Amino acid sequence: MAEVFKTTKRVEFRDTDAAGIMHFSTYFTYMEEAEHELLRSLGASVIQQTGGETLSWPRVAATAEYHGAVQFEDLIEIEVRIRRLGTRSVTYQHTFLLDAKPIASGTITAVCCCIDPEQALSSRDIPSQLRNQLSPYLDPTLAK
Repeated sequence: MAEVFKTTKRVEFRDTDAAGIMHFSTYFTYMEEAEHELLRSLGASVIQQTGGETLSWPRVAATAEYHGAVQFEDLIEIEVRIRRLGTRSVTYQHTFLLDAKPIASGTITAVCCCIDPEQALSSRDIPSQLRNQLSPYLDPTLAK
């Protein structure tokens, strides 16, 4: 069974709309923050030096589906799994829970790329150490 990375987030006033409900766009920010927390827990980052190159993870796709509403001050749990771990990309699956009930889900696909100010952004293979650290979170039941 795949590991699940879990984090919590309290809904801030700035993240709500005029009705006091968390704005739909905030889910994307929270997904990215949860991804960053997962990487930090592995000793990695979304920008890091590897093999003399600066690597980063630009997003190439993001989705969200909403099943319920959350409001200012609600404490939500975010679960992160990996839907797909490719040679150069990773697709994260996020599940948002309020009081253990699913309220939203979404995905982010990021590509491992070299950042070089002298050249265009170019994809790279995911470093083997990071790939090995991410693999326990790969959930084969999520593959499409």
